[in-house]
Amino acid sequence: MTPVAAPREEQNQIAALFKAIEDMVQPSTAKRRAPRCQLVDSKGKTIPIPESVFYMLERVAEVMARGDSITIVPVGKEVTTQQAADLLNVSRQYLVRLLDEGRIPFRKTGKHRRLRIDDVLEFKERRDKDRRAGLRELSRLTEEFGGYDSEE
Repeated sequence: MTPVAAPREEQNQIAALFKAIEDMVQPSTAKRRAPRCQLVDSKGKTIPIPESVFYMLERVAEVMARGDSITIVPVGKEVTTQQAADLLNVSRQYLVRLLDEGRIPFRKTGKHRRLRIDDVLEFKERRDKDRRAGLRELSRLTEEFGGYDSEE
């Protein structure tokens, strides 16, 4: 699970690729369809790109065009506590505490804990949603009690 980051000199190429992909896809009210695309190898042989792969390429290009690193992990894959901690941007010790509190499911293989990537990502989504809700509430309270200066 090594993240891939684009070198700085490739950023413009990736941004152009993402824009080209976006321009190819015609959003419709019924169903968004990928265009029929193909790869051409060095001998001129064409290889069709399946729609599912096209959409994955679009997502990868979108993330990398922003300058972010990306890791592709198969759904259902199990990760170690260190890998899960890295994904959540927390210490391994804190992650172990979350496991002991039952906040993320895991299984043991001998002495080692294994987590399903789906469970880790679901926890991350819940945590991020709770954080956003907390920030909205904090902003609302700050505004309510006059914590922001007016623009007069």
